[in-house]
Amino acid sequence: MTGQYGRWVHAVTRDLDDRRLAGITGVGGAPVHAVREGGLTAVVGPVDLAEFGEDALHRNLENLDWLERVARAHHEVADAVVRFGPVVPARLATVYLDDARVRAALAEQHAGLTAALERVDGRLEWGVKAYAVPGAAGVAPAAAGPDEGPGRAYLRRRRARLTATEQSQRAAADGADRLHDAVGRLAVAARRHPPQDRRLSGTTDWMVLNGAYLVEAARAAEFAGAIRELIPGHPMLRVELTGPWPPYSFTELDDVEATR
Repeated sequence: MTGQYGRWVHAVTRDLDDRRLAGITGVGGAPVHAVREGGLTAVVGPVDLAEFGEDALHRNLENLDWLERVARAHHEVADAVVRFGPVVPARLATVYLDDARVRAALAEQHAGLTAALERVDGRLEWGVKAYAVPGAAGVAPAAAGPDEGPGRAYLRRRRARLTATEQSQRAAADGADRLHDAVGRLAVAARRHPPQDRRLSGTTDWMVLNGAYLVEAARAAEFAGAIRELIPGHPMLRVELTGPWPPYSFTELDDVEATR
């Protein structure tokens, strides 16, 4: 390799046999390797600082195509490692200058990382996204008056459409609150994220719920089945169940978007 290379941290787990990492490539396209400290293992990969250094990251994180590609590669590593034990996925763009600095970070954050691994041991994250169904809670238009002219008819129809839209949005928002509460009761922990950017969600529909739920891995089928039973009770919502994923929403390293 030429140029100056840093270390992109993908995830932290407990002691991990190097053979488990064979064939896994990271964000930079090179094989990942293990950096160990105090019973913890950081799974890292070399990245060219010309693209992944502090200044370059600030530019590239504004590029949605670049961000999508990098996020997918980042996720694939965490998704591979979680098969071998509990994982703390690193925040996107956690970059250190070398392995020694990664080890120092593991030592500094040892207590928090150890506690996080214990908290998610045997558990995975599921996502529930809900979108408002346009017109699902509409209202019947008011009847026309006996002497209603074209102008009044237009205004009446416009008011009816606005009222229907407001009622549909209110019903969808209330339904999302109820759905989140119901799903949360099935999970160990729940978190409600802001709605996704429509450019990332791939739909123009209004997202009213972007929930994450920490669930016992042994109850995955039960959890998914319970969600499917809840969906018919919310006809004003289009619901998507995703997962299982590594527990991004419930364990994280420090938010680092700069090279250390």
